Amino acid sequence: MPEFNTLDDFDFGEKTVLLRVDFNLPLDKKTMEILDTTRIKQALPTIKELIEKKAKVVILAHQGRPGSWDFISLDKHAKALSDLLGKPVQFVDDIYGEKAKDVISSAKPGDVILLDNVRKVPEEMEKKSAEEHAKSAMVKVLSSLADVFVNDAFAAAHRKQCSLIGFTAVLPSCAGRLMEKELVTLGKLLSNPDKPSLFLFGGAKYSDVVKTIERSLQNGIADEVILTGLPANAFLKAREIKLGSVNEEILKEEESPELMEQIKKLSDEFNGAIKLPIDFAVEKDGKRVEISIEELPTEYPIYDIGLKSIEQFIESIKKAHTIFISGPCGVFEKKEFLRGTKEILTAMANSDAFSIVGGGHTVAAVEMLGLGDKISHISTGGGSLEKFMMGEPLPAVEALKAAKR
Repeated sequence: MPEFNTLDDFDFGEKTVLLRVDFNLPLDKKTMEILDTTRIKQALPTIKELIEKKAKVVILAHQGRPGSWDFISLDKHAKALSDLLGKPVQFVDDIYGEKAKDVISSAKPGDVILLDNVRKVPEEMEKKSAEEHAKSAMVKVLSSLADVFVNDAFAAAHRKQCSLIGFTAVLPSCAGRLMEKELVTLGKLLSNPDKPSLFLFGGAKYSDVVKTIERSLQNGIADEVILTGLPANAFLKAREIKLGSVNEEILKEEESPELMEQIKKLSDEFNGAIKLPIDFAVEKDGKRVEISIEELPTEYPIYDIGLKSIEQFIESIKKAHTIFISGPCGVFEKKEFLRGTKEILTAMANSDAFSIVGGGHTVAAVEMLGLGDKISHISTGGGSLEKFMMGEPLPAVEALKAAKR
């Protein structure tokens, strides 16, 4: 039994449901058109189920943040949702004013309403407890018009914002199907994965990853950890391998003496379990050039892992029963440096292991390579996934648990 309610715990017939989703989509900076509707597609099972159960569905979502270039109204999101659902979605350019109240009050069972960008409301961005948020005008007004609150926004679950936790203090509340799937799948990964389990970390950040590596190895969740990208470079530097100034400069953004000491300690303690690249691909005169670890330091930027590393890492993937990957192996956006990411993800997709992919850039690479259907679970979380993997509580999830109690 989960510690939170799910859609199975309520009767939604002719009830008004406030549904919080994450429709924060990538936009074209010039045209402001939506580039990818994956996040809308991932919320469809919950929306369709509520429609089938004859609920009146009132959706709350955000796009961008105040002051950012992608902070826009959600009228285009309503059109995209309508196209994907195959039925009308009424967009209301209001959140809890008279216009929104009138539309919600006159809704019929099966209707879908999308309110405007919830971050247009000043109280949305305030970090407060669920009980404090419950006193806000938005929660007071909208909760008076609704019967149940459903949170399906796992990607925003690490935030303490009003629409994510405020309603749980005043309305019967539950997780939507996406939130439920994320928490159950990731919960199993962190408590009882099929062994041997393999974690791969790459990408262009490394400080948060250190805590996740430490936790997964100390708790026996991961049997082996493979590092690529900046996490690999940071661990190599901690092992006193000189990378070359161009590569060490990039590490400085997150570097601190304490962090490097933590990495060194971790590297010494779990030397056999942490696997690092033995060769690399650098960019020289716009071309991919392979070098071995013995050829470091290099004056050229490291943009991918080398062929021998790929070969070694694929052998580990073949033996694993559970595989988690977050972060690409290199600068996959450059065609010459896609190889590491492509071969590792393809090996993972073709294995019989239970596979989980997380992090925006990794998910983008999976979609680009057309491997989505072969991955067991693609997580929608960015910051929320990182916090979950580090064992930190997610405010939106804690609020749902409190609502069940």
